Amino acid sequence: MRYRVLGRTGIEVSTHCLGTMMFGAVGNPDHEDGARIIHAALDAGINFVDTADMYSAGECEEIVGKALVGRRDDVVLATKVHFPLGEGRNRSGNSRRWILKAVEDSLRRLDTDWIDLYQVHRPDHTTDIEETLSVLSDLVRAGKIRAFGCSTFPAEDLVEAHHVAERRQLMRPRTEQPPYSILARGIERSVLPTARRLGMGVLTWSPLASGFLSGAYREGRPVDLTTGRARLTPHRFDPAVPGNAAKLAAVEQLVTLAEEMGCTLPELAVAFPLVHPAVTSVIIGPRTMDQLSSLLKGADLLLDDAVLDRVDEIVAPGTDLYQADGAWQPPSLTEHAWRRRPVGERAAAD
Repeated sequence: MRYRVLGRTGIEVSTHCLGTMMFGAVGNPDHEDGARIIHAALDAGINFVDTADMYSAGECEEIVGKALVGRRDDVVLATKVHFPLGEGRNRSGNSRRWILKAVEDSLRRLDTDWIDLYQVHRPDHTTDIEETLSVLSDLVRAGKIRAFGCSTFPAEDLVEAHHVAERRQLMRPRTEQPPYSILARGIERSVLPTARRLGMGVLTWSPLASGFLSGAYREGRPVDLTTGRARLTPHRFDPAVPGNAAKLAAVEQLVTLAEEMGCTLPELAVAFPLVHPAVTSVIIGPRTMDQLSSLLKGADLLLDDAVLDRVDEIVAPGTDLYQADGAWQPPSLTEHAWRRRPVGERAAAD
């Protein structure tokens, strides 16, 4: 396993990061099996583990905490805050009030005195970024976290955070965690170049594009829209949707490329993000031991320029054929009020 420095933190992390979203009620509910998978990843040289408070409503953090007993000092542990936990107001977001509560809960569930990387899971435009940076800076000074970062932030928000930190003499976000795969290359346009200019570490998620790059979905084969991810968002997997047909057509070309290389499609998919100079580590999120073993087999896969040129022909740089599940969209796109003036103000004349 190779290791890279995480941005400018001085912390060395493995180029594969173990993502634990599939541990707990939403994936593998067996706590002991989850611990075995974590131990196997550590034994394979992975020293970077990523989780979040909202994964299985905190159960995932508990599994990770149990698994790291006796091995905590050797692991760079990352978790996240933002999404709602429980009913009621002020139990989500990026406010000082919620972050101070959430970090204590994460420390308790993880059974640790400190978190190496505490990440803001999504932007929150109802909270001033200065408020968020201020509380995160305080947590670093208090020794509860070692560094902090963000996840799925657009490039302009990264720039704003660094600008505010400099102006207000606060600590800066050290990492960004965006979705990135062969089918989702949009971040190559601005997020990755911006993160690199700002000296941020980048750990990417969804290298298998919700299963499209696992081989689970193939052109000409029926898709069961009643189970798994397809049941939750069938429009994202229905082959009759033109956008999904384009993904499946690209997958067929990538399968052919992988076969010519003598590797599997998942191995090719996981190797791809690490080629980009801005990327520090790629998150792999196995649910079973077999899935972990399969993904680790491709750890030494080298993608030469000829292979990457073929990939570029199939999915052009900076192009998104796939939108990752849960990827944040700005209110300027999702809310009508941000894009449409009141009816009476739309005409050029009264």
